[in-house]
Amino acid sequence: MPKGAKQSTVKRIIDANINRVKEGLRVCEEIVRFILNSRSLTLGFKEARHAIDTAAKNLATKNELLKERLSLEDVGRSIYVNELSRGSLKDIFFANIQRAKESVRVLEEFSKLINVNSSLKFKKVRYKIYALEKKAAARISALRAH
Repeated sequence: MPKGAKQSTVKRIIDANINRVKEGLRVCEEIVRFILNSRSLTLGFKEARHAIDTAAKNLATKNELLKERLSLEDVGRSIYVNELSRGSLKDIFFANIQRAKESVRVLEEFSKLINVNSSLKFKKVRYKIYALEKKAAARISALRAH
């Protein structure tokens, strides 16, 4: 572990971002599944969620990550910037796909401190998410305001 990076802090960042990316992908998956009725996009988002777990398995066990979780003490827990304003399904989709992309990038960077192969797997997932976003974007944008 490089100087200045405590392993417990890195694991806390990894835990938070695994949760965040999977939550964001799940929201997008529900939209493409139940609103767009797209089997292929649903499968793509589901595969991306599972690829996150595969990439993360060489970083720490679930118990090790849970040990570092400090949800009630998280200083960012009560900071809201635009999260409470969603006017449409389109807003929900694009907010969550952005959350997923940002979180997988964080995982890609911080996993370099523990396992470079995991970082490469996260990078691959990031590009899969970009492709899913592109495929879903036109269909999402065409939706009437819900």
